Amino acid sequence: MKIKNPILTGFHPDPSLIRVDDTYYIASSTFEWWPGVRIHESKDLAHWKLITYPLKEKRLLDMWGNPDSGGVWAPDLSYHDGKFYLVYTDVKVTDGAYKDCINYLITAENIMGPWSDPVILNTAGFDASLFHDDDGRKYLLNQYWDPRSFHHPFYGIMCTEYSEEEKKLVGEPWVIYKGTPDRFTEGPHIYKINGYYYLFVAQGGTVYAHQERVARAESLRGTFMTQPGEPMLTTLDAPFHPIQKAGHGSLVQTKTGEWYFAHLMGRPIHHHTESVAEQRGWCPLGRETGIQKVIWDDDGWPHIVGGHKGMVEVEAPVDAAGCEGEARSGKDDFNEKGLGLSFQTLRVPLEEDTMSLQSRPGHLRLYGRQSLASTFLQAHVARRWQSFTFDAETKMSYRPKNIQQSAGLSCYYNTKNWSCIQVTWNEKYGRVIDVTATDLGKTFSVYQENPIPVPDDAEYIYLKVQVRGISYQYYYSFDGELWQETAYRFDSAKLSDEYIKAVYDAAFTGAFTGMFSVDGLGTALPADFDYFSYQELDMEVDGKYI
Repeated sequence: MKIKNPILTGFHPDPSLIRVDDTYYIASSTFEWWPGVRIHESKDLAHWKLITYPLKEKRLLDMWGNPDSGGVWAPDLSYHDGKFYLVYTDVKVTDGAYKDCINYLITAENIMGPWSDPVILNTAGFDASLFHDDDGRKYLLNQYWDPRSFHHPFYGIMCTEYSEEEKKLVGEPWVIYKGTPDRFTEGPHIYKINGYYYLFVAQGGTVYAHQERVARAESLRGTFMTQPGEPMLTTLDAPFHPIQKAGHGSLVQTKTGEWYFAHLMGRPIHHHTESVAEQRGWCPLGRETGIQKVIWDDDGWPHIVGGHKGMVEVEAPVDAAGCEGEARSGKDDFNEKGLGLSFQTLRVPLEEDTMSLQSRPGHLRLYGRQSLASTFLQAHVARRWQSFTFDAETKMSYRPKNIQQSAGLSCYYNTKNWSCIQVTWNEKYGRVIDVTATDLGKTFSVYQENPIPVPDDAEYIYLKVQVRGISYQYYYSFDGELWQETAYRFDSAKLSDEYIKAVYDAAFTGAFTGMFSVDGLGTALPADFDYFSYQELDMEVDGKYI
């Protein structure tokens, strides 16, 4: 059996991979999207299912007002003596000299919870992980942030002992590894193998220069020596390779003794006018999760099978029996059982006065709240782009009476980069359809003074987006059969980390599509969504099968 990369498509960065008996789990970052931390499950490392979000209570996570690309960075999942441990970072500041990274620890006896109240560990840096030594002691590792002027902000990897009895860090921290001249040393994970402490770290920044380095020492307080030669994993020198940005991951051993490394990766797409080698392209799907097989040389150093670039197809474990994977395409008819796991909201959970599945049976009701530019309370429910070619569609009942009221279908990266097709109100026509976008903080309307009138007798308006690689376009219908295209084709690149990073430091997520409702009057005018459909397509776009 072959494993096809990526194993987690769409925005799933910073994988933390473990095995418990016959089951593998991956925890991945969610940043400002609620609930926090996605956990996938597999029996064979090839087929994965999303099973839970551990951070689904405000006692565990409150991101009210968090900046774009703040929130939950690089969770670390571990298992020791019958207990799951989850370390996660809530980043409150992203730009400038300071980060204000609050590192927490929670535990549970079952991966589905309940989870303990959080222990605050430190705020010294992000990408924290917990190492369980074989003598029973535990140590917290984290990227060590340096806020001083004229210093590189990535100071190294900090290590501090953790007392489970006292529920706090104890003793003085120390720097166990400074990294190589590639800098940006982060994402630490330690494994004790054959008498050595192996430290796996990401370097180069989570961009096209990304890489994974390995160092080892005979004790935690010893000198960690970097593996000789090239990085264990990187695609810096391979601009035409299908896998890019490879780095930041974690190691696991199968029951039969094979080794695998789950890692962050990206799949760029390009405009016809661009050089693939120079610009490297755009990743609207965000940073995804891939996996590689690992072998060890005679000197005890790990290597990626197939070379440091990694492979798209990887040999599955010899004991892989196969299992059912996640069905990404589907239609949600919004019954009272709750939203599907693929949906998330921004920063905080939506309470009953903002989101309801009971107010109008068979519908998702969103009561109008703040705009798509808000870092506080948006009535906005969305899911990841997980393919370069898909259709997303919804059917909405909505009757606005003011220019402050709007609702519709979004394609969203962050508060400063998004687009939507919306139903709103106009002085000349009354209820209308418009297409609006914000590009690096500047908002524009496609139809300006001549929006599309909605017939008075139209109870429902059908809205759709067709994503086709490097571009996407919105459509509307009043009967669900005859569709009209809107007058603007959007650039998918503008919903990517690469595009936003040209202006803003923090850009670490990916494109989402979903439903929203805005009401600036404070009347919480509801929009009722009858269904949401997401259908991935197998097709060629711009001559490339994706």
